[in-house]
Amino acid sequence: MLLPFAKPCEEARFVSRHKRFTVLVERGGERFAAHTNNTGSMLGLLRPGGRIWLSESANPARKLRHTLEITDFHGTLVGVNTSTPLRLLRRAVEAGRLEGVAGCEGFRAEVARGNSRLDALLEGPRGRLWVECKNVTLVEDGGVAMFPDAVTERGLKHLRELAAAVEDGDRAALFFCVQHGDGRCFGPAWSVDEEYSRTLYEVVDKGVEVWAYRALVSPRGIDLGERLPLVLP
Repeated sequence: MLLPFAKPCEEARFVSRHKRFTVLVERGGERFAAHTNNTGSMLGLLRPGGRIWLSESANPARKLRHTLEITDFHGTLVGVNTSTPLRLLRRAVEAGRLEGVAGCEGFRAEVARGNSRLDALLEGPRGRLWVECKNVTLVEDGGVAMFPDAVTERGLKHLRELAAAVEDGDRAALFFCVQHGDGRCFGPAWSVDEEYSRTLYEVVDKGVEVWAYRALVSPRGIDLGERLPLVLP
């Protein structure tokens, strides 16, 4: 397993979205606040009384010791921690489990390019490779995993920056980490963000690569599953 938790996540029940980075949860009759780094809509994943799983920090000084990691979507586990895709990408590259990065090394995270900061930069036999990671939790239409789940101007900016990298002679890729077990293929969410979806097609035509992988989500940790086919023209 590429990303094991320090100890298995603890099951709880979701109560409400308290603030942007906070959820109210219940466990053993006790209600308390837990951290979430997912500021997206998490469309359909947070239902009052629904099962969730929390990791616990070993840092006693941390204000909120628990972090929301997983939700239960009608019996399917869905990973909602938005830091997972980049960490999974790094571990997968190091373990040689990702297509398209053979011979790449020097993994650098959060590297500035133009007016953006992209998630990763690798050096390989074909030169520089820029990668932007996205967490995918929206699945509809019988197994189509889709991104985004809300309008994203930041994501649109990243698409254009990746296209600019290709125009400058570098490689560029999008790593869509599908943390929803029902995902069978991947495509853009036209009904959510038409401009992002249209621009994704445009940058693919310019040479930006799309890597969509299913993540294997469990309370023990996250592993890399199979590469998913793309629903692209």
